[in-house]
Amino acid sequence: MEKPRVAVGMSGGVDSAVSALLLKEQGYDVVGIFMKNWDETRDDTGECTAAEDYDDVRAVCRRLDIPYYTVNFTEQYWQRVFSYFLAEYRRGRTPNPDVLCNREIKFAAFLDHCLATGAQKLATGHYCRLSEEGLLLKGADPAKDQSYFLCMVPRERFARVLFPIGHLQKSEVRRLAQEAGLPVAGKKDSTGICFIGERKFRAFLRQYLPAQPGPMRTLSGELIGQHHGLMYYTLGQRRGLDIGGRGTGERWFVVKKDLDNNTLYVEQGADSPALYSAALTTEDFNWLAPPIKGERELCARFRYRQSDQQVLVRRQGAGVHIEFARRQRAVTPGQYAVLYEGDVCLGGGVIGSVIF
Repeated sequence: MEKPRVAVGMSGGVDSAVSALLLKEQGYDVVGIFMKNWDETRDDTGECTAAEDYDDVRAVCRRLDIPYYTVNFTEQYWQRVFSYFLAEYRRGRTPNPDVLCNREIKFAAFLDHCLATGAQKLATGHYCRLSEEGLLLKGADPAKDQSYFLCMVPRERFARVLFPIGHLQKSEVRRLAQEAGLPVAGKKDSTGICFIGERKFRAFLRQYLPAQPGPMRTLSGELIGQHHGLMYYTLGQRRGLDIGGRGTGERWFVVKKDLDNNTLYVEQGADSPALYSAALTTEDFNWLAPPIKGERELCARFRYRQSDQQVLVRRQGAGVHIEFARRQRAVTPGQYAVLYEGDVCLGGGVIGSVIF
């Protein structure tokens, strides 16, 4: 029996290339689709790699002898992701647009497009897996697991999704690419998001939000210096503060942002108590598994690449309340709290408030 058509979201990197390779070897009718999300003419702070990446997609698809084309979601990205990104910075928070892009674009607009054009499934190069019951699982490579970034995708969407490399280690993916002669076998992994990429963050953000410099103080009120605009700083940040050898000589860290008074608070020492919190609440929570009842001891991550942290969780309105077994450093509003039980990703929510 002929296997169905699968649309592979091709990024120009080795992970999506090997995903297409594996699916073709398994007998699927594979088509590669490159998704354009950012209009480089909107800014002039650097170059997006979209053109180079599409050249790599074409080279890979020709090597695999599969059809390919590009789709443009720049307007949807602007309306559903980038506008939110700017709004969060206006609120003094630190957003994660990659999580929102997965929910609003890759596994929404893009998935719908693929299904409407004849594909039965969408495949991506994410390092995660799906159980037989449709639950989202961590990728087999703990150093590359990307389940954190998929925590806000509605669960029903995964019924039409494949993750062909989720069971592999990154080293195996590279080896398969080399053995198949794929031109991206040695291509460096991309970092960040396309609309910032290798640009200088402050210069990029300044084009869209007016900078409002203000005082930089210690928690005791001592004036230490001036900040360039609260939007440029995040909790736990130590670089770019430009306050050098004041005080004890230890490094300074951002510990608080006062949006009402446009004041940035800093303290010395990587282990300053002001950096550590005891609990948090999320504004909402997207359950990828049946919602918990009562209180549950689970694991959580509050940023990508963090190891699992022991927590006590209970539902609170549309969100959850999470108490930490050990105080956590630099938990940041606007980022995501993602819950796990073993390898199962239970879901995630935007961090709304942090409790010290």
